[in-house]
Amino acid sequence: MAALAALAHEAPLRIVLLNAGEPDSLSWSGLYQPLRLAAKLLGPQRLHVDVLSPDKFAEAALQHWQLVLLVADDSEAARKPANLRRLIGRLRAAPVWGGVGAGVLWLAEAGALNGVRAALPWALYAGVPAAADQAIMTPHLYDIDGTILTCCGGAASIDFALTVIEAIFGAAVQAPIKEVLCIDRVRGSQERQRVALQARFGALQPKLSEAVTLMEANIEEPLSTDDIASLVGLSRRQLERLFKQYLGSLPSRYYLEMRLQRARQLLLDTNYSIVQVGLMCGFSSGSHFSTAFGALFGNTPREERQRKLSN
Repeated sequence: MAALAALAHEAPLRIVLLNAGEPDSLSWSGLYQPLRLAAKLLGPQRLHVDVLSPDKFAEAALQHWQLVLLVADDSEAARKPANLRRLIGRLRAAPVWGGVGAGVLWLAEAGALNGVRAALPWALYAGVPAAADQAIMTPHLYDIDGTILTCCGGAASIDFALTVIEAIFGAAVQAPIKEVLCIDRVRGSQERQRVALQARFGALQPKLSEAVTLMEANIEEPLSTDDIASLVGLSRRQLERLFKQYLGSLPSRYYLEMRLQRARQLLLDTNYSIVQVGLMCGFSSGSHFSTAFGALFGNTPREERQRKLSN
């Protein structure tokens, strides 16, 4: 947060948002509206927010923008700006910069996020190219890594924008904007993106959601069913009953398939060796990995990798 706090001394602070997607997308409006309200509240002597298309930004006369964000909804990932390399070169000249939604993927593909913790939208994980492997992708709503900001987009853009406002201008400025937007709580950066189970079962089965979250967070070193049950405060029998009732599977089977789905993604989307993929997904034995993979997908890890190479 130190890089954002340092921007408080800029007068006026100039932010430019590069809209590479649709103006009515949630990723865009969730980011822009809180910042627009902050600019209205503070006045042009303290905050100025510009909106440009990527093309105009890449060709515009150099200006002193302190914060630059490249924004597009995750559904717009295929609409990569044509002049991306020049655009990113200018974007990185700002003291603080980053991306939101598909903008995170584009920055990672260009190598701009190498070694940086980046909140990539969950929906885009399967399509991450090998060129982006040096970025440290996280399942967080947003990440602030030094001078680089990333946000998964969607509704998280609101939390992200409000966090940026508080970090720069303080809670006294954030509070009235939250009130206008009818927001009671700003979610933190470490909160996770995946809410499929919560959305599906609501508050009725928090233990089930918690168990699946533990599985997602422990792919490389899998937990036992007894460990998971203990960590969520249930007996093994109670946990198995929940999984059978709501997911149609036992916890061990659900966990195994989750790890194998992750392995398949890595085989298709990265250049890790088959042995490395097996280890990264919790299989210490190559034969066990190959047998389990074949039982679920009908082919071996080697055949799956060959499918990638032949495309």
